Amino acid sequence: MRIEAADLSQRVDGDRATLDGVSLTIESGRLVAIVGGSGAGKTTLLDALAGLRPPAAGSIRYDSTGSLRWSDVGYVPQDDIIHLELPLSRTLTYAARLRLPKGADAARAVREVLETLDLADRADVRVGSLSGGQRKRASIAVELLTKPQVFFLDEPTSGLDPATGAEVMRMLRRLADGGITVVVTTHTPADVRHCDALAVLTKNGRLAFYGAPPEALTHFGVASIDEIYEEVDKSPAPRVIAPHEEGPRAATRPPNQIRQWALLTRRNVDILLRNRLTLAILLGSPVMILLMFLVLFQPGAFGPAHPDPPTTVMTLFWIAFGGFFFGLTYGLLQICVEFPILRRERLAGLGVIPYVLAKATVLTPLLAVVDGLLIGVLRALDRLPAADAATYGRLFVTLLLSSAGALALGLLTSASVSDPSQAAIALPMLCFPQVLFVGAILPVPVMAVAGRAISYAMTNRWAFEGLGGSLGVTGLWGDSPIATGLKASYGDTFARAVPADWLILGGFTIAFLVATCLVLQQRVRGSRPSQAGTRSK
Repeated sequence: MRIEAADLSQRVDGDRATLDGVSLTIESGRLVAIVGGSGAGKTTLLDALAGLRPPAAGSIRYDSTGSLRWSDVGYVPQDDIIHLELPLSRTLTYAARLRLPKGADAARAVREVLETLDLADRADVRVGSLSGGQRKRASIAVELLTKPQVFFLDEPTSGLDPATGAEVMRMLRRLADGGITVVVTTHTPADVRHCDALAVLTKNGRLAFYGAPPEALTHFGVASIDEIYEEVDKSPAPRVIAPHEEGPRAATRPPNQIRQWALLTRRNVDILLRNRLTLAILLGSPVMILLMFLVLFQPGAFGPAHPDPPTTVMTLFWIAFGGFFFGLTYGLLQICVEFPILRRERLAGLGVIPYVLAKATVLTPLLAVVDGLLIGVLRALDRLPAADAATYGRLFVTLLLSSAGALALGLLTSASVSDPSQAAIALPMLCFPQVLFVGAILPVPVMAVAGRAISYAMTNRWAFEGLGGSLGVTGLWGDSPIATGLKASYGDTFARAVPADWLILGGFTIAFLVATCLVLQQRVRGSRPSQAGTRSK
């Protein structure tokens, strides 16, 4: 694929230029390095050429025919774009099925890329156990599955020792010799000796030189590539190459989203089952909380002989909060830890809706298990009253819907933050309002006006009230002065039909899932190749 760029410009913060009038032509089957100091706009230029973030001004044409197709492009960011938990061959198999059309031989594609990148002997090795250079080649292998015409790599040798970095560059040299256009950014001067051409950017995002590496030494009057960094901002005017004007090319349709959802669901299950520590935490933390509940709650509080209304209120509240906490923590780290993978798969045509739904599909059954365990054990040990199966069915549905709503809230938070540390900070901020404004510590009818208004936005309120309504809790309190006072404080809190609480909890779940999709759509909207052949302002 031939890439022709003319007068590309990009700005941030209103006026600071990250690219300023960059023009160059990259011939098919060439290995080209983009170099320059920190902040020179190397990644910005790479992303513009790849179609991820169209420039504010200028034009780009691909193969002299116009637009990119998603299947034409391989893009490898600095971060790993593969899951570490699975064996390499299995990781590549899922990637192939997500990228290749229905009916394609995914197993054959995987075998071919493993052989091409000398990874065949590592096929059954867990990705997290590969060396740094092997993981980088594995990320490249993901991109080779669709046989792209052009490869873009952001700092492919960053963090690698010199020998491993040279190994990666030799592999990229072989790809270019095989006809694939390869464009890399690099800070490592040794990488340049493997390249056909060198694009040097100044600190203001201008093109100081574009041509063969030996010519760059003459142009800057230096003896080695690393000396160019000292001379780049003293360079004369750059070489400018005007693009040809041709017609556009139609884009390829991405894979079917139902198929994406099914594949992502299977992959998530596979990752979860192979990550025993994560699975142990997901199943073990509810067990620990259940044990704490057993120590905290006295048996017989719901008994008609000696009713204890305050204890029943607190018991129902903490059960509701337990379901909320399970769901929130299950969802909180699901997206932010794999955002680089999501961005790359988005470029390959992945839809955010199947991605989000696959997360919910895998985690909701786990929540059903722990919620059922929570209710069942509490009843078996007399922390909940005797009741018929229909009553406990309503309790289970209420708690599961509460967990599902919290799971969706966790996914929304995970989609909104940048890293796991921010998600950890968000956890108490999300939990405290669900404690204070639910109506257990202070009944909703006696809250201040502002508190009552806030309580409507708390999913835990509707779970708490739904649990109380399912058990007919006010009828279990008796007629003691304490019970009479509580009934007056709570008013008709538990009188609403339980399906109405289900409807509210279901509405929250859907709203949070939709918001998650919208946030991801916004955050990765630059992660699809631009379909327009030119863009100018």
